[in-house]
Amino acid sequence: MTYLLLKYLHILGATVILGTGTGIAFFMLMAHRTRDAAFVARTAGVVVTADLLFTASAVTLQPITGYLLMREAGYAMSEPWVVASLALYGVAGLFWLPVVWIQARMRDLAQEAAARAEPLPPRYHRLFRIWFVFGFPGFGAVVAILWLMIAKPSF
Repeated sequence: MTYLLLKYLHILGATVILGTGTGIAFFMLMAHRTRDAAFVARTAGVVVTADLLFTASAVTLQPITGYLLMREAGYAMSEPWVVASLALYGVAGLFWLPVVWIQARMRDLAQEAAARAEPLPPRYHRLFRIWFVFGFPGFGAVVAILWLMIAKPSF
């Protein structure tokens, strides 16, 4: 029973990370395409809240449930797929942490532009490009981790 509960919580956490990341990327991209500073500000505000509430919670619990699940199933930390998963988790974190700050800054810049009834400033667009590019390795690492969790390859 403990194994199944841990497995459920771990899969749920992975689903939240992947789903929230996908949703956030979609909504930010769609808001950005409007070039409407007020709309971007509102969307980015919700995105920042969702990232801090859902993604941060899941990101915090994943290593805990993963470790407990691994221990319960009898896997060693030295298993190649575990080592690769942890390395990719680090990669995902290296790209996700700046993205959270970038989203908050984009929100602030959009709010300022909306308050002045001005277009989104060049700084916003620079941050958006970085945010967009950082999404690929961050999201790719999460997708690869999911594959490693399922396949457990020995390399």
